[in-house]
Amino acid sequence: MPLNAPPSGALFMIYCVSNSINCVMSPPSRDDSPFLTGSRMGSMPIIEDNLPIRRLEISDHKKGFVELLSQLTVCPPLSESEFQDRFSEISNLGDSHCIYVVEDPTTEGIIATGSVFIEKKFIRGGSKVGHVEDVVVAKSARGLHLGQRIVKHLVDHAKAAGCYKVVLACAPELREFYEKCGFVEKNVQMTVYF
Repeated sequence: MPLNAPPSGALFMIYCVSNSINCVMSPPSRDDSPFLTGSRMGSMPIIEDNLPIRRLEISDHKKGFVELLSQLTVCPPLSESEFQDRFSEISNLGDSHCIYVVEDPTTEGIIATGSVFIEKKFIRGGSKVGHVEDVVVAKSARGLHLGQRIVKHLVDHAKAAGCYKVVLACAPELREFYEKCGFVEKNVQMTVYF
């Protein structure tokens, strides 16, 4: 099914939830300039040729993908079979749930990742919301602006899917990072853990 662009002039916002605080990024200008540009984005070096962003592949289990996620949150090791089963489930969702990675060409290890899934809504005329999750950059690769690139890539994917906004949750200590990406605080988040 082809992805539809949002209607002309559609409001496109990003919410970043920070424990009990949300952040919002201003919608892009109407001049169709690339998303996440301008003075609020700051200078982001272009290193895309060296470190391209690509979809997760089944072989990434052996390239440290799960270990990278453990730098973000609790992530016990998965056997190859467990990884393959989950990979297959997520892959079957197509463009509705995408995991992107950056691979270091010298070590062939995964050094950055993030995911986005698209939620279909009844509100706003049957609109869609993008959910950004699991954004992490390897400690050894921080400072290369890979986090900003991954976030931009995920947002671009959601925007192309016709989402009217993208939401994500972050820890308070990441507030500065998301401010560099153009976010401002907004709203409150509530959570129940099981």
